[in-house]
Amino acid sequence: MFTYILYPGWKQEMNGDNSDKKTDDDIGYHRYPYSYGEAGNDNVHSSVESNNAEPEVTEPEQTSVTIETAETTAEAENYPTMADNITDDDPVDEVPVEEKEEKTEYKQEKTINATTTYAEPSQEPPVTKKKSRKWQYIAIVAVLLFIIGVSFAVIYQTFNGDLYSSNDKVAVIYVQGTLITSSIPGGLGYVSSEEVSDNIRKALRDEDVKAIVLRVNSGGGSSTAGEEIYTEVKKASDSGVPVIISMGDVAASAAYHLSAPADLIIANPSTMTGSIGTIWTFQNLSAYYSDEGVEFYIVKSGEFKDMGGAWRGLSDDEKEYANKVVAEVYGNFVRDVAEGRDMSTSEVKALADGRIYTGREAKELGLVDEFGNLYDSIDRAAEIGGIKGEPTIVYMNKPSLSSLLFGSESEATVSSEEFLRYYEESPYGQIS
Repeated sequence: MFTYILYPGWKQEMNGDNSDKKTDDDIGYHRYPYSYGEAGNDNVHSSVESNNAEPEVTEPEQTSVTIETAETTAEAENYPTMADNITDDDPVDEVPVEEKEEKTEYKQEKTINATTTYAEPSQEPPVTKKKSRKWQYIAIVAVLLFIIGVSFAVIYQTFNGDLYSSNDKVAVIYVQGTLITSSIPGGLGYVSSEEVSDNIRKALRDEDVKAIVLRVNSGGGSSTAGEEIYTEVKKASDSGVPVIISMGDVAASAAYHLSAPADLIIANPSTMTGSIGTIWTFQNLSAYYSDEGVEFYIVKSGEFKDMGGAWRGLSDDEKEYANKVVAEVYGNFVRDVAEGRDMSTSEVKALADGRIYTGREAKELGLVDEFGNLYDSIDRAAEIGGIKGEPTIVYMNKPSLSSLLFGSESEATVSSEEFLRYYEESPYGQIS
């Protein structure tokens, strides 16, 4: 708001003729914004039309307020105030207190609006950059892919690589290692008669299996284990599903026993086979125990109860009894071979003195039918089974990574060496 400064002689300049006369225009002009009274008193006349009425103030927009405030501030700096221009002789207008308060409030309101409009933006706190988790995601994906791959491999091995097989199959069952009658994981140097027998039965339950191939690579073992597998092979052959034996490095003793009832025996010329016979081994460590000062006190209910104990040798009666047992087991072996190979008992006994024959000799003696490897045996099995075209091969118990990692279905908690101790360290010896 502007303030007009009055000085001596202003009346004459306004009239133009330096006269003291007053006109109506002079009275109206001098009353705005402030005018001295005619009598020279200090009363101030308001330019507002109504007496004692508050001036009507229209609050401008924030933007215009800011500009007007800036202009007012600049004018305040460039123009002198009333107090600077009034001398001691000039009268000074006094502004009423109420009008001062109104002007002060209006100025504060404009200042508040201007400050609110042009306040500086507050500085935002620095944004912390998140660590990249790209490698974590890559590691998780790699682990998931590995698990999926291992799972697929296990499933593939479970189905023996035959996920999409045809209706005509040839089942291949491995007989590898020393024959025993217990259930242990395969591929550890021993073969369980229970595992082989179970796989033969599974193959027979599958109507799509037209023939079975036993891949034999064993030097024998338990006579009882050989007899158990012999029984299952004979059942399969009698049921109309041909069984073909494919001999590897060696197929002797109990391993030849289980091969005898097969429809066809195929070996390599250098295969070691035969060894038709029975043996029962006893150990006498009495001299060792005597030298070491070890004594035994035996309490038994019968004469033959401690027969085979290593702390003493066999008595004459025990030796006679042992010969009787071996002769009986041997007779079963010879009879089974004669029946399986369509030979007489005397012909088999002439060959069954425990000696080993090569594949070539065995063929000449009638113990082997043909020469060939595993795949020749599979082709012959497909031919005998009436399969036309390329057969689908199903490996029932081929040693694989899954079998070595997860073991057998028996879930035995002991090692194979502990589990086989009953056979290796039997006080009754080993009949094989």
